[in-house]
Amino acid sequence: MRLETDFLIIGSGIAGLSLALKLADLGRVIVATKKGKSDTATRLAQGGIACVSSSDDSFELHIQDTLRSGDGICHEETVELVVKEARDRIAGLENLGVHFERNHDGSYSLHQEGGHSRRRIVHCKDYTGLEIQNVLTERAMENPNIEILEDYIAVDLITESKIQGLQGDTTRLKQDRCIGCYLLDVTTGTIYTVLAGFTVLATGGAGKVYLYTSNPDVATGDGIAIAYRAGARIANVEFVQFHPTCLFHPRAKNFLISEALRGDGARLLNVKGERFMERYCPETMELSGRDVVARAIDSELKRTGDDCVFLDITHKPREFIEERFPNIYSTCLKLGIDITTEPIPVVPAAHYMCGGVVTDRFGRTDIACLYAAGETACTGLHGANRLASNSLLEGLVMAEQIFRHIQQIGSLKPSRSLLSGVPDWDTRGAVDLKEGVLISHNWDGIRRLMWNYVGIVRNEKRLMLARKRLRPILEEIEQHYWEYILTRDFVELRNLAQVAELIIEAASMRKESRGGHYNEDFPSKDDWNWRRDTVLQRLKAG
Repeated sequence: MRLETDFLIIGSGIAGLSLALKLADLGRVIVATKKGKSDTATRLAQGGIACVSSSDDSFELHIQDTLRSGDGICHEETVELVVKEARDRIAGLENLGVHFERNHDGSYSLHQEGGHSRRRIVHCKDYTGLEIQNVLTERAMENPNIEILEDYIAVDLITESKIQGLQGDTTRLKQDRCIGCYLLDVTTGTIYTVLAGFTVLATGGAGKVYLYTSNPDVATGDGIAIAYRAGARIANVEFVQFHPTCLFHPRAKNFLISEALRGDGARLLNVKGERFMERYCPETMELSGRDVVARAIDSELKRTGDDCVFLDITHKPREFIEERFPNIYSTCLKLGIDITTEPIPVVPAAHYMCGGVVTDRFGRTDIACLYAAGETACTGLHGANRLASNSLLEGLVMAEQIFRHIQQIGSLKPSRSLLSGVPDWDTRGAVDLKEGVLISHNWDGIRRLMWNYVGIVRNEKRLMLARKRLRPILEEIEQHYWEYILTRDFVELRNLAQVAELIIEAASMRKESRGGHYNEDFPSKDDWNWRRDTVLQRLKAG
């Protein structure tokens, strides 16, 4: 089965849908999303969008906070671009119908979060992402030029070099070109050949590679994996940000306790009721960067042997808590925790991928006509550690940048002769996989391996063991991949394993500790300029 479109966007979060709404003015847009149109990480974002909005704040302060959090390897040009675009992008959301909280005088109600030197988080109470997702989805569904394909998962990108290879042409291209993607319709099992003038990866992160994560089930690193297999560079994937405070409760799955609580004075306590952050970072305490707080909690749990620590905001008035954090308050209350009278049990969890598919400031990858935006991309904004609430902002800004670039260069539709050479997906006599345990066993094994050996604190021995134990799993997946008919679980497992391998490889090569990567065998920083180039080169397929 074949589909043709002007623009193919894989992913329906803030980056994908905001870009789709812009590109719809230029042509037909297909948005492919592997579950429901609102099953995204955007929907779960509680905090908000960082934006300089008050008289005591400035672009320079936001830039410096971002650079400080990124720990020396942000791209300053990208940081400046994103920070200075924030106001216009937030205004664009408001024009679409997003309602941000405002004070009586009409100014934005602003949160403060860890790593920020000022209050600058524009928000919709504590469900900002949900509000944005709902509005973008509604606008996209209203647009006749946008078609959203639900339950379609990307299998592999279609590139000009692959077509040449299949035709026996060994001519080396000056630059490879993406002309679409194979998409699996999960409900029917049909694999569609989707051909497009431009393809955009907006598939989100890879938190499900870890046993404990704040991410939704769809976060299996699909965009990173398929871009890597197509030959695009991947960078900085060793920098996995672990959010310090996920709700610790047997019936709570992936529920984040927003950093905004700590911004409003919530304190971290151990089981004894001691405020322990003063032992780890007395200067900034609970408002330290996420990597610092996550490592402090990890260290405290290892020191005490306890299962969790506690976040206490009970010293604030009940009315303030209910008004400021209605989603967190109601969710915890359903689980028997009244956060106005008792502390919240929390643990760290994998939260955000700071690296990904390497792009320039216009979202372009190494492959012509292939762009990446949002968490799946490595723009250089986050460096070694993301500053809180810069992620939704990045998705908005890079969507705008991609639109500007495509609008400027105009249509680049592949030729008829090139498209006619694209083969449909060949099942090669594959049969049904009747033993689902083959998938679930490897899925669970990878996630436990990554959590235990490549987690918040790493060392050389653990990384070596992780590489050794992952190798037979990769071999088994690759063997089964061509023997059995593809399912969503199978495709996700393959991508998850691929990303796990990339994280291990990148972490093994970085012989220092920086941002979200902490190696106890190399606890200090050194000059890593030449090594960074080595990582970029090594983490390129082929």
